[in-house]
Amino acid sequence: MNTSLPSSEFLGHPKGLFVCFATEMWERFSYYGMRALLILYLTKHWNFSDAQSYIIYGAYTSLVYIMPVFGGMLADRILGSRKAVTFGAILLVLGHTGMAFESSIQIFYLSLALIISGVGFLKPNISTMVGALYKEGDPRRDPGFTIFYMGINIGAFTASLLCGYLGETYGWSYGFGAAGVGMLIGLFIFLWGQEYLEGHAEPTSDFYKETKFNISYENWAYISGIAMVIFSYLLIQNQEVVGNLLGGFGAICVAFWLFYALFKCSAEERDRLLVVGVLILFSLIFWALFEQAGSSLNILTDRGVDRTILGWAVPASMFQSLNAFFIFTLAPIFAFMWLALSKRNIEPSTPLKFAIGIMFVGLGFLVLVYGMNNSTGLQTGVIWIMLIYLLHTIGELCLSPVGLSSVTKLSPQRIVGMMMGMWFCASAAGNYVAGLIARATASEEMAGEEVIFSINQKTAFIDVYTSVGLIALTVGVILALLSPLLKKGMHGIN
Repeated sequence: MNTSLPSSEFLGHPKGLFVCFATEMWERFSYYGMRALLILYLTKHWNFSDAQSYIIYGAYTSLVYIMPVFGGMLADRILGSRKAVTFGAILLVLGHTGMAFESSIQIFYLSLALIISGVGFLKPNISTMVGALYKEGDPRRDPGFTIFYMGINIGAFTASLLCGYLGETYGWSYGFGAAGVGMLIGLFIFLWGQEYLEGHAEPTSDFYKETKFNISYENWAYISGIAMVIFSYLLIQNQEVVGNLLGGFGAICVAFWLFYALFKCSAEERDRLLVVGVLILFSLIFWALFEQAGSSLNILTDRGVDRTILGWAVPASMFQSLNAFFIFTLAPIFAFMWLALSKRNIEPSTPLKFAIGIMFVGLGFLVLVYGMNNSTGLQTGVIWIMLIYLLHTIGELCLSPVGLSSVTKLSPQRIVGMMMGMWFCASAAGNYVAGLIARATASEEMAGEEVIFSINQKTAFIDVYTSVGLIALTVGVILALLSPLLKKGMHGIN
């Protein structure tokens, strides 16, 4: 009997899964490699003040989270996932290539805009593609997504180490260039492996072939993508406008959420929709604190931490690999723990997991503050930076994996897309607020052309991190107290 796998499978999964795995791994490699260096590049190469750098960084990361809403819509209605991912990958290659040129601030802004729009097309649609490879009810779907998400963390882990090391040791263009090469490899892999997608990522109708003003809707979608680049290019230079747009968009989302819940839903649907809206709002607080990693925490690590390990002064950007490393090591433990608790009917509810996640983020800041207060001199021991990343990763594992799942399970199916957009909007707003929080730690004290780490800036970090740590613990406790009521409103869905 022939027991070999069908040609369309590898290791028991569709071959297309591994094409998506490799593409996403290299895309995340390019994104996190660039992200690890960005705040340092802004302050050291372009000589932006700390305060301005934090706002640019916050505007950039918030736009990265909001653009997938539009990229996903264009893929759903016109392009299909395959064409959207290909177009997004091309934009990303161009953007990361532009980051390697250090001579023009306008090329820098344009490169950020290309990356923002590229992520907008690639990020949501490659996940959709993975889901499409499995038939409804296929038990391999969840393990398949687990394999896929391992690719994300492999890319993030290796990027922070390699791009961070190259950028800080040999020059910014080497670090950014390595990120660009990674994305180019991802694009080649995706183009080579499209046959293994087996037609699951094509447009769902021939609508894309129809024309308006003698231009096909497919080309209109690409034109819209270019418009997204131009729009992002303008916004990244006018960061305050980003905050106003997010505030306005958020107000519209909240108004729609409340109106729909109160007037368009049955009693059970209303309760579930109110619960998911509350969880989304609390997630904004989580991301505003968690996303200090790439901004203020990166600056603190660079200036105020003794990074010497076994005689080597480790580049600050390389410490951002700790988050992915801890996810590797802790995710299987958490999966086993939730399963064991579930069998005993004592698994925490989704709202309580959210509360625990927020409290661990707060605890991470307070532990770091303790270390800073008990260090001799200005420099803090490296162990405290490792501990904050560990505690924040525990918080992420409590909240992030169940976040998107809760949106899809609790929202009425007829508006699940809108609620997913609200989730991304909250993540985007959280990243922008993260920039505002980081700005409160800013220092303008100079020694020649270099920003120095003084007792005043150390005190600013301690004050800000103490405040946000206590706020996070308080918010987490409030959510924990509300969790029985929210669990009841979920009507059996957990």
